[in-house]
Amino acid sequence: MSEAPPVRYLPATFADLPGWAGADPRAALAAFRLGCRAPRPAAAPLPVDAAALKDALARTCSAAAAPPADAAAARRFFETHFRPYRVEGPRGAEGLFTGYFEPQFAAARRRGAGYDVPIHGLPAEAKTGAVLAARADIETGATGQAWPVLFWARDPVDVFTLHIQGSGRLVLAEGGFARVAYAGNNGHGYVPIGRLMRERGLLPEGGTNMPAIQAWLRAHSDAGRALMRENPRYIFFREVADGEGTKGQLGVTLTAMTSLAVDPAFIPLGLPLWLDTTWPLEQAKPMRMLVVAQDTGGAIKGPVRGDVYFGAGPEAARNAGHMAQRGRYFLLLPKAK
Repeated sequence: MSEAPPVRYLPATFADLPGWAGADPRAALAAFRLGCRAPRPAAAPLPVDAAALKDALARTCSAAAAPPADAAAARRFFETHFRPYRVEGPRGAEGLFTGYFEPQFAAARRRGAGYDVPIHGLPAEAKTGAVLAARADIETGATGQAWPVLFWARDPVDVFTLHIQGSGRLVLAEGGFARVAYAGNNGHGYVPIGRLMRERGLLPEGGTNMPAIQAWLRAHSDAGRALMRENPRYIFFREVADGEGTKGQLGVTLTAMTSLAVDPAFIPLGLPLWLDTTWPLEQAKPMRMLVVAQDTGGAIKGPVRGDVYFGAGPEAARNAGHMAQRGRYFLLLPKAK
């Protein structure tokens, strides 16, 4: 028996997109416009060859220059210039959709009383793509290496959350704010500690979400640190201007409820997708919207897998922390001439 292909892109129409007729894709069009001239092709073969895709995208970017007058005009733009394809993996069209956000927490530029958890900058070795020490060795100082430090935080769980989310805003003890963004990693694979906690019965059934994980880690300080170190991947950061906004792997500022992290092996960065899933805190409520593939993540692997960027603030943290929904998406490819 032959194995199912890793991914299939099945032709569809806009009528096949649940909720499309009432959608307002203006935010997605603006997000697409930000990075439309710098797409990154997927590793998997698409229904359109690379040269045709590049040519079609150039025409589409030119047509996207003028903002639409209203939601109907934005829908017509996508209907005119794109063709939807339902994405299916070996297990079908349904996959997992999670969420991420920009955390905010206390930190300082200098180490001092209460501020002793480092937020490391990118070491020179990481720029070469070398595999560096694992998280446990970096955090315990077992390597003997002086890793560069950008800031000092109060709470190791805040820093671990920052590693998962990839960027954050810091409330500085010296006054004011600072923002850090992903700069690189140590080359080790990502191990989700939520899965470890679920397997070990550390959280109640159905309680594996970010707020519950954070609460357990803080309530069990020593065991929590040991558990966090079972994820060997370590993230290094760079300081960015506080007004710059959070940027994804496409290099453009992310848009709340519009930017999606995907697996770039299957989904080209820079292209729109119609997302069909449900809200995390109102699971009977459909979450159907046009998003743009603008980011990636260590845990975002597979042909039907996405991570919704919820933005910043308490509500974004609540939604992102509870998001673990089943759903599907349709990839929109620009039409050939």
